[in-house]
Amino acid sequence: MTESTEDAEAERRAAAVRAEDEAEAAAAEAAAIGGPDPMPEADPAERAVAEGGGGESEGFEQAEDALIRQASHGDNLSDPTADAFSPEVESDRSTVVYGEPDEVDPTEEVTSDPSEGPDDPR
Repeated sequence: MTESTEDAEAERRAAAVRAEDEAEAAAAEAAAIGGPDPMPEADPAERAVAEGGGGESEGFEQAEDALIRQASHGDNLSDPTADAFSPEVESDRSTVVYGEPDEVDPTEEVTSDPSEGPDDPR
């Protein structure tokens, strides 16, 4: 082989190694998308079923169980005083005086329909 052929062959091998390294790096980066595996011990054959709610109707039963646990206050997941909104200081300082509404009294008796003509049978 000539020197130029050997150089070209070496360049092709180097390019193949770079491409393989880049592919491995891209695969590692893609594997990290979405964070760590939430169910690393799950059987791959059963994984889709478990992620989809385990055959339960659209996760309704799991949501209902979570609601019951939250409402029972047995595990103290929330503290109403810590979870409460902060008071509205601006509204406490307000000195506004509200006026009367601009509307007709709905209890007023209507004797005729203005959209009906004079030949309305009422």
